[in-house]
Amino acid sequence: MTQATFHHFGVPVSTTQENEVYLEGAKVYITDAETHPYRIEYLRFEAGSPMHADVQHNAHAAFMVDDLDAALAGKDVIVPAFDATDTLRVAFINDAGAVIELMQQK
Repeated sequence: MTQATFHHFGVPVSTTQENEVYLEGAKVYITDAETHPYRIEYLRFEAGSPMHADVQHNAHAAFMVDDLDAALAGKDVIVPAFDATDTLRVAFINDAGAVIELMQQK
């Protein structure tokens, strides 16, 4: 597997968070983990979000990788790779019940 470096811990919430931003394609509001002292990203999903139920209802650990496609090879992919921002590509996997987000800078 490609080298993976911890980036953040994602936590689904049902209440509005300070400084959250909206990702239209995923129908989710997120906070910036890089501004949180413990690198926590809060996610508030709208009804009808296309994100996998495991992502919407379970916390996840997120890791930066050098090669997202290589990191996904042979894994249980629950959200295929997509462009989260202009500079970031992400995907989600299920690893024996743990939800993992894999991220690559473009």
